[in-house]
Amino acid sequence: MQNRGLVKFFAILFALVSIYQLTFTFVASSVENKAKAFAKGNPEQEVKYLDSIGKEKVFLDLFTYNDVKDKKINKGLDLEGGINVILQISVKDVLKGLANNSKDPIFNKSLDDATKNLEGNQTYIDAFFKAFNENSAGKTKLASPEIFANKNLQGEDGINFKMTDAEAEKVIRKKVDESVSSAFEVLRKRIDKFGVTQPNIQKLGETGRILVELPGAKDVDRIKKLLSSTAQLEFWETYKIEEIGSFLVQANEILKTTEVAVKETAPVKKDSLSSLLTDDTADSTATKKGNNPLFDKIIGQGGGPVLAVFSLKDTASVNKYLNRADIKNLLQGEQRFAKFVWGKPSTIKDDKGKEIETLELYALKGNRNNVAPMSGGVVTEARDEFDQMGRPCVSMQMNGAGAKIWEELTGKAYSQQGFIAIVLDDVVYSAPGVTTGPIAGGNSQISGAFTVAETKDLANVLKAGKLPASADIIQSEVVGPSLGQEAIDAGINSSLLGLLIVSLWMIVYYGRAGWYANLALAVNLLFLFGVLASFGFVLTLPGIAGIVLTMGTAVDANIIIYERAKEELRLGNSLEDSIKASYGWKGAMRSIVDANVTHILTGIVLYVFGTGPIKGFALTLLIGIFTSLFTAIFISRILLERSAAKNNKLTFDTNFSKNFFTKFNYNFLGAKKYTYIISSIVVIGSIISIWFNGFNQGVDFVGGRTFQVRFENTISTDEVKEELNAVFGGGVEAKVFGNSNQLKITTKYKVDVHGTEADEEVNKMLFDGLKKHYSADMNYEKFVNAYDGKTLGILQASKVGPAVAEDIKTNSYWAVLGAMAIVFLYLTISFRKWQYSLGAIAAVAHDVIFVLGVYSLLWKYMPFGMEIDQHFIAAILTVIGYSMNDTVIVFDRVREYLGGKTKGSFNDIVNKSINSTMSRTINTSLTMILVLLIMFILGGETIRGFIFAMLIGIIVGTYSSLFIATPVLCDTISDAEHKRIEELHNNANNEEVA
Repeated sequence: MQNRGLVKFFAILFALVSIYQLTFTFVASSVENKAKAFAKGNPEQEVKYLDSIGKEKVFLDLFTYNDVKDKKINKGLDLEGGINVILQISVKDVLKGLANNSKDPIFNKSLDDATKNLEGNQTYIDAFFKAFNENSAGKTKLASPEIFANKNLQGEDGINFKMTDAEAEKVIRKKVDESVSSAFEVLRKRIDKFGVTQPNIQKLGETGRILVELPGAKDVDRIKKLLSSTAQLEFWETYKIEEIGSFLVQANEILKTTEVAVKETAPVKKDSLSSLLTDDTADSTATKKGNNPLFDKIIGQGGGPVLAVFSLKDTASVNKYLNRADIKNLLQGEQRFAKFVWGKPSTIKDDKGKEIETLELYALKGNRNNVAPMSGGVVTEARDEFDQMGRPCVSMQMNGAGAKIWEELTGKAYSQQGFIAIVLDDVVYSAPGVTTGPIAGGNSQISGAFTVAETKDLANVLKAGKLPASADIIQSEVVGPSLGQEAIDAGINSSLLGLLIVSLWMIVYYGRAGWYANLALAVNLLFLFGVLASFGFVLTLPGIAGIVLTMGTAVDANIIIYERAKEELRLGNSLEDSIKASYGWKGAMRSIVDANVTHILTGIVLYVFGTGPIKGFALTLLIGIFTSLFTAIFISRILLERSAAKNNKLTFDTNFSKNFFTKFNYNFLGAKKYTYIISSIVVIGSIISIWFNGFNQGVDFVGGRTFQVRFENTISTDEVKEELNAVFGGGVEAKVFGNSNQLKITTKYKVDVHGTEADEEVNKMLFDGLKKHYSADMNYEKFVNAYDGKTLGILQASKVGPAVAEDIKTNSYWAVLGAMAIVFLYLTISFRKWQYSLGAIAAVAHDVIFVLGVYSLLWKYMPFGMEIDQHFIAAILTVIGYSMNDTVIVFDRVREYLGGKTKGSFNDIVNKSINSTMSRTINTSLTMILVLLIMFILGGETIRGFIFAMLIGIIVGTYSSLFIATPVLCDTISDAEHKRIEELHNNANNEEVA
């Protein structure tokens, strides 16, 4: 091998760099273990400990803990625990803002049509332009003054009324993209201030979606609010109860004639609203319980700006009442523009001591344009502090213009003895009165029933700025850290055992050469982890599976080389010449390259179309392929040639394996009648099963909410389904997931309703439905954030909205079809005949249909999850890669024999090619099956279905490469082509003899 010295230099350099980079991971883990020991299971104490030593030097007197933490291998959510969300920035809201909330009927109808007709991977803005073109029919332009040619879009890069629709579209697209980028920056600032370790935030193409991953984050509800809060801060004057209370009395009178009487006694006995008013408009029956649809829902007195206090569960009904046209018509004069909004949730106790969540009702002094007198855009600084009473609060500083407006606003409130509501995202955080005169200087304070964490988050979002449009969480996944640790343990144990078995097999089968292969495998793993650490890639549980499969890739390359060396030795060549020949292009290299290129192509497709952990799996697989090729081609060769030069007794077999497959001669093509029949039956049976049984489609594909819940004791799935169906109104699925005290619960309840309120509502309903199965000390916080010592409650939760599910399903179809098309094209180019590609694709299609059939047939009966989701698609693409790998090895041998001295017809040559590569086929498949079997048993419930698909796929893929691909190749080549190939082959042999 030329340039051996250069290869050694780079290998040693790469190894040293890898060791150096991995040292940061070991040091960081050591510090974090000390933090865990110090905290004794208290996550808050653990965070405080790590914060306190963040700037202390912990490595080489050069690097602080914060430095080594940033350089360690990133762990994904499934290993670290944390939260993963996809936020959908409302492009509809952005377009409304750009159009200055245009009232143009064609514009607004196009917005509604775009929402209604959005399909597949189509973006909202594309759907809007399509709808506008259809609705306007050329009569109305995008650049009309009533729509986009307004003051918001004036300027050099704006829109003027002379522009065509095509020209306006370009500007609008640019402005929408700028708004999404602005949202991206706002979210990034919020996350940076939140202090999560190694957050990941990225825009997803031009969809208006933003992916946010927060490994290690624990407070689920708090973080979701932090991310989805628009931070639309406004300052409004409020009506006092005596100013608008008569309206509520009149509303109650109208409701008495249209609503069913409320027969329940209010949970907290309070006086009716009429007793709080200065007038006597209410009659004597107004306070009688059961006759007042609105008043009977009041459970707390109002006062000042607070009109009344209602139970959270009744707010939807109150909103419905206040939005009725006949109720709104009761408001006269300036009160016609009143805005009814709610305050922050608080908790009170009824007469029996039961806690009830309540909201205060406010009426803001609206105006014709529905614009607040002052917005949060004037705030230049916000900080969390404590007020004079020692309560957490947020202090704000305004700019000059804001300070002037604030002085006028507070002066007016002072003179009228009024109140100013501080409103964030349509929620009143506080509504203070002004008792000391106008407030100059632009200083203000938001106070209320806050926790310290809430004031920190509120100050954070105000400093980061508001989002340009609403941000809805359309997909989310929450993984408890205890589940992450279990995943790490399962992944490490299965990996180590798989590595041990593969290494032992290589020694048993190849002797001394097997030791060299194992040494190269160890170097390969060092390089792989070094790359992960150096480039900051994320390691996931499927990524660990990818690393384990990398062992198979590395072993496969060595097996191909070793089998070729054995063939050369049997031909009488010397050891040195045999090693040299096996590494040549006419030896094993062409087969290795072709086989791995097909694998790399499927890996790239998987990386492009996959998300989250699946992308991590594809990444480790791709890195592993390249590091495996390097170590097999260069490291193993250096070791072999060094051994041969020292005259060591180097062999490529042992007494156990010496005669394996040496005289193997089976007529594979002769059995094609039977294999065609068997495969046809399997394919037809699979299609029938798919047609009648369908699939257990995961929430990735159909949308929904999934919870992995751990109980104290064994639990009945039927009992849980019955209880939760009563809570959610049906449609609940519950299955044992792993241990008998663990269930996977699925519901579609409010999956298409965005916002943290809906997520929190579902979580609370789930807790209320299941809390009787826990001891008395289990509360909602422990249940949702299952990170206490007992690790009970929700270990993992995910939500996928219908639109995202449709996108994922579409991407998955394209991923599989795209992978097959790309590989077909590559093989056609490589082998110069489409029949080779057809044979390989036929085998792959057979394998995919078989695996789908197995999942369709068994998903109702297997004791583990067999869902068709992104993990399954990753498994299918991996099966495609390995099936192609097997087939290409045989096809390469056919090509080699056709260009060499091997005699016989085309069918004879194909048969000889299969037989001569049997040792490699069986060895590679056997090692892969053993590794996958170990991961299936020990790798954890989360990836069991994923591994099962690959396990079945590798087994059937080995069969199809032998009994489907080659017969299809032979049968699709015409008789005339057969004769032509044989003549060329025989002429080449005759010339060689001459």
